[in-house]
Order: sequence, then C-alpha cells, then structure tokens
Amino acid sequence: MNDILKSILDFIYGLVNNYGLSIILFTLLIKLCLLPLDYKSRKGMRKMSALAPKQQELQRKYGHDQEKLNRKLSELYKKEGASPMAGCWPLLLSMPILFAMYGAMRYMANEQLVKQTFDLLLGNEVVFEPFLWVKNLWMPDSPFAGSWPTLQSLQMVEEKQWIAIFNTLTPEQVLCMANELGIPDLSAASFVKGDALTATINAIVPKLPIAEKTPYGVNLLIARPTLVKNFNGLFILPVLSAVSQFVMSKLTEKQNPQPTPAATADGQPQPNTGNFMKWFFPLFSLWICASSNAAFALYWVVTNIFSLISNQLINWKLDRDEKKAASNPEPALK
Repeated sequence: MNDILKSILDFIYGLVNNYGLSIILFTLLIKLCLLPLDYKSRKGMRKMSALAPKQQELQRKYGHDQEKLNRKLSELYKKEGASPMAGCWPLLLSMPILFAMYGAMRYMANEQLVKQTFDLLLGNEVVFEPFLWVKNLWMPDSPFAGSWPTLQSLQMVEEKQWIAIFNTLTPEQVLCMANELGIPDLSAASFVKGDALTATINAIVPKLPIAEKTPYGVNLLIARPTLVKNFNGLFILPVLSAVSQFVMSKLTEKQNPQPTPAATADGQPQPNTGNFMKWFFPLFSLWICASSNAAFALYWVVTNIFSLISNQLINWKLDRDEKKAASNPEPALK
C-alpha cells in the first residue's frame, strides 16, 4: 500500500513539482472519491435522528426486556429503512486510508531524510522541501524541532531504505562518505539492521547540524519540549488539525443529535461516550500531528477542512430535500 500511495504522490509531484501541493491534490482526490458514500451515510444518519422519539418510546416500554427491545428496534429500523451503522461506513473506509497515508508519509519522509543526510556527507547542496511556513516538509511543523534529520528520525528509517539509496551512489561517492564517517569498509552491509546500522547512524549523527536549544520550554509533566533556534515550523498544522477536528465534532453533534441512552438494568442511564470522544479526537489529532512529519499533518488538516465543507454542503442539500418533500407530500393511496 505504501508503494501504491507513494507512486500516486510521485506522479502528482511530477506535474506540480511541489510535495506540499501534491499532498493537497491527492487528499482532495481521495475525498472526492469517497463523497458519494459520505452523502449516503449522512442521509442514513438523518433517518436515525428522526427515529429518536420512537426509539425512546420503545426503550420506555421494553427496557426491562433487552431481547424484546432489540427485536422491536430491529423491526423499526427495517420498517423505516434505517440502519444504526449508517454513520460508520465512511469511518470504516477512511481509517484504513488514514493509517495507510501515515505509513506512506513516514516512508517518503524517511527516504527524503536519508537523501538529505547523504547530500550533507557528500558536500552537496542540501535541498529541503519547504511549504509555506514549514522549512522541511519531512520534519514536524514545530518550534521544538529543527529542519535537519536527528538521531531519532534516522533510527526510524527502515533498513531497505538505507540500502536502496546507498546503492544509488557511485564508487567515488561511497569512498568520499567512508572518509567523512571514518568507516573504511563502508558498504550496503553497513546499513543492515542491528549493530551495523546502529554503528553507522552513530557515526552519521555527529556530522549533522544540531538544532540549538533556547532556554524556553513547556512543562508537560511527562516531557518538557524546548524551543530551538532556526526551528522548522510554527506549530500551525497541529493546532489546525485539533481545531478543525473539534469544530467538526461540534457540528456533527448539532446536526445529528443522538437519542438519550437507554437505561441500564438498575434504572440508571448508560454513560454517554459522546463528550469523551468530542475531546479525545482533537487531542489525539494535536498529538499525532505534532509528533509526525509536516507532510502527514498537512494531509490530516486538508482532510478535516474538506470534511467540514462537504458536510455543510451535504446537510444543506438534505435540508432542502426535506423541505421540498414536506411542501409536496405524496398523495395518500386510495
């Protein structure tokens, strides 16, 4: 899957010559392909919301008999052509795509970071992939991270990526790099996972520019990230991801109110997980986009913004269709 997504992104990159723009175009392409399914899902969710009073009535009548309640609810859904799973299908499809994109972005970032590292060791001009305020798209959009590869980022690179890029070097370049690192027998075997790769990375890291830290940091109890000079980004993408996720949750809650949870056997209301998820997803978005490369954070933000806009347009169309149906009711059958 990584190779397929990377091939598509590389193809788009060949047309626009900018990975940031390529990611935006690719994201829009994926979301447009899923739009018909999203429309069908929103329509189904509308039906479920409209059935809320009938659901509550059944819960009051048969709440003491869970088996009978489930049977009556099933009959209601069948009669009205509704499904409790109506809102789940886009999520079931989008989540694998999200994880696949995370893997693809990490794979591409690792590849680009190795190329940048090798260019530095060979004395070549190192070209970053900038995007607006982000200096290097393959490092986090954060004032706590520099633009250059770090020990942690290089340790994330897979063995096959090191070897594949190393094998593109000429004998003269290999000799130059071997002299620079002080590894006379430098070869593809030096990048085999294990002690060899660890030793090679440890020889590379001192040659990389260090992101100089400032006296300013943020105490997060479990960690204390520190601002660096010549930072890579302004933390805009992680914040945008969290804000857009929160707004999307609030709008979804407003447009598709959920029925009151059924009571438990002792008469107490079941816990409502809606409030927890409303805050969990924005915080999760903030964390994963802050800790990932800016390329993936850009994908996440564009996905959220597209979803916000498309959901508003879908709801506008559904509102219009409902008003039209209400003003032109079907004639009763004789």
